[in-house]
Amino acid sequence: MDNRLSDALWQQLWHGLRNNSSPLPALTIRGDRALVSAYPVSELAATSIGLAAQAAASLTGNPCSLEVDGMLASRWFQHALRPVNRQMPPLWDPFAGDYATENGWIRLHTNAPHHRAAMEKVLGKHADRQPLAAAVAQWTGSDLEQAVVDAGGCAAALRSFSEWQQHAQGQSVSREALIEQTLQACGPAPTWRLLPARPLLGVRVLDLTRIIAGPVATRFLAGLGAEVLRIDPPGWQEPSLEEEISLGKRCARLDLKSSEGRQQFEKLLSQSDVLVHGYRADALSNLGYDTETLQRIRPGLVDVSLNSWGWTGPWRNRRGFDSLVQMACGIAERGRLWQGSDAPVPLPVQALDHATGYMMAAAVLEGLRQRLLHNTGFTARLSLARTACLLTDAPYPQDAQPAGLGPRQIQDEDAEAVISQWGVAYRLRSPFWLPGMPLNWSKAPSPFGSAAAEWTRTGQACLTPT
Repeated sequence: MDNRLSDALWQQLWHGLRNNSSPLPALTIRGDRALVSAYPVSELAATSIGLAAQAAASLTGNPCSLEVDGMLASRWFQHALRPVNRQMPPLWDPFAGDYATENGWIRLHTNAPHHRAAMEKVLGKHADRQPLAAAVAQWTGSDLEQAVVDAGGCAAALRSFSEWQQHAQGQSVSREALIEQTLQACGPAPTWRLLPARPLLGVRVLDLTRIIAGPVATRFLAGLGAEVLRIDPPGWQEPSLEEEISLGKRCARLDLKSSEGRQQFEKLLSQSDVLVHGYRADALSNLGYDTETLQRIRPGLVDVSLNSWGWTGPWRNRRGFDSLVQMACGIAERGRLWQGSDAPVPLPVQALDHATGYMMAAAVLEGLRQRLLHNTGFTARLSLARTACLLTDAPYPQDAQPAGLGPRQIQDEDAEAVISQWGVAYRLRSPFWLPGMPLNWSKAPSPFGSAAAEWTRTGQACLTPT
């Protein structure tokens, strides 16, 4: 890995979390093998995980020096679990991917059934990718992108970095803070124990996130002892990710468009310490839950939210995913040039999602620290597009060639297997070392909707002051 780029990323991440208000703590990154990419993906993995770990250390006052295993951090950006005697589910819908247009390339994101249906409204239903590719080839990239978006789907045309810099959304995102933070009105004095070994024991986290970034954040918080309750709408599925991102959580369902669902949600929220959500910019407000309402229901709430394309600009309410942001902001185009390929070359992992997830976890921990210091509520906002700026600002030199990670090894994994409804799996070891604060999950992965939408009695007991 490139130490110079790691140092630069670490400085940006820490100052983004603390608004340049505290000295840069030491971070030691071990290992020199890195994911092969035009961008410092492994450096971003190590530093973003380091940020979350350092934020936990700051919350508890742990004085020990932090070390991150760069290779393990990179592997956490791939898969945390390795199933035994069974195949991992496919990550992509058969029609998802990159297609040549009349004047370039476009990526269609069709993993969710309603997103695939939206694409088919524009391009028709096809038996396989070949006739779909022929239909795509009749369009210009920008026209097809807009048509799919207008139909309620998800697509992004390939743009260069300079084209994104000139785009209204790219300009808006570049002006946003990496982690936008606001202190809110005071709430009741918290009563968390903040045990060094399980710093979030007794902290209740209400999780309204989907796909990767938000679930990565709440999975990390669960690994520090938080009680995480994930809420999904009826019928929502993520078969390719469910086992991976439900580790350590209880998973329930509520319909926030029904009076009964809203009533139960507000009851849960009133008993929560943290809310993490990944709705588009105005979606939660349109349901009647803007920042002021959330803080009124739960004074002192730590509220951390994610948006794909940023919080300002014309695309602020556009549906988006990591792979689409990579296409639009110039990452896939530079990868294409770096590889000498005709087709777009994305990052080797969904790095924007994972890095933003750990940054969200760090923001939650910083919000809890602020709550302890001032009894205030706290809001923070992040986006995949703003995280992408970290990479597009610091590509590898053109002639650089990272060494590659090689295959996953047994020594990379915990000795104890994880047993869940899906079967047996082995989990990666913790990617960081901070004496006195292990990363450990007390619950196996659980299917969506398998738990009641309520807090456990155990969680209530944990809120008793020491």
